[in-house]
Amino acid sequence: MSGAHFDAVIVGSGFGGSVMAYRLATAGLTVCVLERGKRYPPGSFARSPREMRNNFWDPSSGRQGLFQVWSFDGIDGVVSAGLGGGSLIYANVLIRKDEQWFVQRRVDGSSRAWPVTRAELDPHYDNVEGMLKPQHFPLDKSPYSETLKTKAFRDAAARAGLEWSLPPLAVSFAQPGEDPVPGEPIRGENGRTTDNLHHRTRSTCRLCGECDVGCNFGSKNTLDYNYLTEAAKAGAELWDRCEVRAVAPLDGGGYRVDFVRHRAEDEGLPSAPLELPVERITGTRLILSAGTFGTGFLLLKNRRQFPGLSDRLGQFVSGNGDFLGIVRSAHEQVQGKRVARPLDPSHGSVITSTVRVPDVDDGGDGPGFYVQDGGYPGFVDWLAEVADEPGALVRALKFAAKRLLGRLTRSQQTDLDGALERLIGDAHTSSSLLPLLGMGMDTPDGVMGLGSDGMLSLKLESASSSEYFSRVIETMQRIAQELGGELVKDPLWHLRKRLITVHPVGGCSMAVGKEDGVVNKFGEVFGYPGLVIADGSVMPGPVGPNPSFTIAALADRFAQHIVETGGG
Repeated sequence: MSGAHFDAVIVGSGFGGSVMAYRLATAGLTVCVLERGKRYPPGSFARSPREMRNNFWDPSSGRQGLFQVWSFDGIDGVVSAGLGGGSLIYANVLIRKDEQWFVQRRVDGSSRAWPVTRAELDPHYDNVEGMLKPQHFPLDKSPYSETLKTKAFRDAAARAGLEWSLPPLAVSFAQPGEDPVPGEPIRGENGRTTDNLHHRTRSTCRLCGECDVGCNFGSKNTLDYNYLTEAAKAGAELWDRCEVRAVAPLDGGGYRVDFVRHRAEDEGLPSAPLELPVERITGTRLILSAGTFGTGFLLLKNRRQFPGLSDRLGQFVSGNGDFLGIVRSAHEQVQGKRVARPLDPSHGSVITSTVRVPDVDDGGDGPGFYVQDGGYPGFVDWLAEVADEPGALVRALKFAAKRLLGRLTRSQQTDLDGALERLIGDAHTSSSLLPLLGMGMDTPDGVMGLGSDGMLSLKLESASSSEYFSRVIETMQRIAQELGGELVKDPLWHLRKRLITVHPVGGCSMAVGKEDGVVNKFGEVFGYPGLVIADGSVMPGPVGPNPSFTIAALADRFAQHIVETGGG
């Protein structure tokens, strides 16, 4: 309701905003969460080509979809829009930031310790685990034991002398205390299957590889099923399709928030979102959790309202060292013959296991990083087969001709099964692929600002992290070699040294003082009591492993500080 006042207004519902909403609402504060995207109950994520085409965030063209791609100088970033934020499209990995990696390394060779330590974050990691209830991929249980990519990645890592493990995943493979079974209804602690804000039944992981395009079965423990559900039960108001346009401090304390509501009836129709009516609410506290790009953009374009912000606003941006490689044409020796090695990347959760390479601060000989096995939905297998081989078109035409002949002659002897087999081919192209996802301790040299068009700009050079990327690529090549395949590097990197990240961090970094960052160790913006930032933008640099867990743990720490001290 426009004009309402809350103890806390939270912008964004990802790993920062959801945790904040739950902690503050359960402490008795009145809370309003503003999320620009819509709700995604089970079965609502796009799957058809037409749905996928419209599955992007661009309301002016009628698209109110899940994905938004930000394109900048030297890097592209993929983020999400929807109630639950990045949890809707992430690959579920919950790894704690390594103890020795709490350091910010700068382009000039200097370094500074983060203002928080692993010991200070561990209780908050514990709290988040208690809510997200992660499980390890049950590789020792059938049918999960038939996940070929996991076993092949494990064996290749062992032969290459790399440290391999099954990380905690925010996925329900089994009911607590029961054996994992795909597709079983998930019951809450009260025994009900619909105890979530969508009031829909979820099911255990079906190994379909669709984690990153939205789990239509509710198998992922995304934030809408835990933190946001519990926040709503505690009285928090969750306003979806509400996009924040402006924020400003109020005379006498508190903050105003101006936003517009995107209408469901406008989906699919070109519109003029700038002409939507602007609504306003106020809050004693304002928590910005719109993500690295969203929060950075919001503060930069409203900077005149916050003249006391640190000059470090927009600095120390990192892609968390994200790097994509693909092992293709994996082979093995069977009875003296070289045959394709089946990896079946579409079978399993998107990520099932990880390799850790030590950092220079914990026994390594350079920047540390992780490499994880990747996956994708089964429909991508068909695309891979058609895209890789020109002969696929010929096979398709032959199949169509054979089918047409059968229709014309009414013959039952057209060898349709053989034609179908030839259409598919040997299927080695898709089955012997394996995406590899690298992330780690790159140099946070990116700088965000506003372009001449008033839109967000970001300049990030990969040259300062050349040693890091060389190490990641060399490790991926070793894994590919052990799998009998070849490594195909991200084509954007290969051609133009251009990066793509799904883990942007920085821009509003934590620091001891205003001269080095935007917020203190509790996420409080220097000089603005009651203004807190809780998302990936507060990272002083790369997290190293997948950042979501650390973002959530920091948000839990920030919220606890507000509850215990009043937070300004």
